Amino acid sequence: MRRTVPLREAQTIQMCMKKLSELEAGEVGVIHSFEKDELYIKLLEMGCVPGEPVKVVQVAPLGDPISIEVSGYHLSLRISEADSIIVTPVTE
Repeated sequence: MRRTVPLREAQTIQMCMKKLSELEAGEVGVIHSFEKDELYIKLLEMGCVPGEPVKVVQVAPLGDPISIEVSGYHLSLRISEADSIIVTPVTE
């Protein structure tokens, strides 16, 4: 059964969303969705599924690639790939 979200709540949720590439090292987010269809299957196969927590572990000195922790393992992503992952930041 789908839950209808009031417009104000939906706008608040949407304003809180960021691209994975916008998170700093040490920040945690929950994967919400993907922007690019061509990377969708590849990211799913690597454990990046909606609802999965993801932590930015390290950012390379020049900013590309980034190392993330997802589904219990470390994964390196190009910034262009991280740009296509929409997350909801988690405050601890």
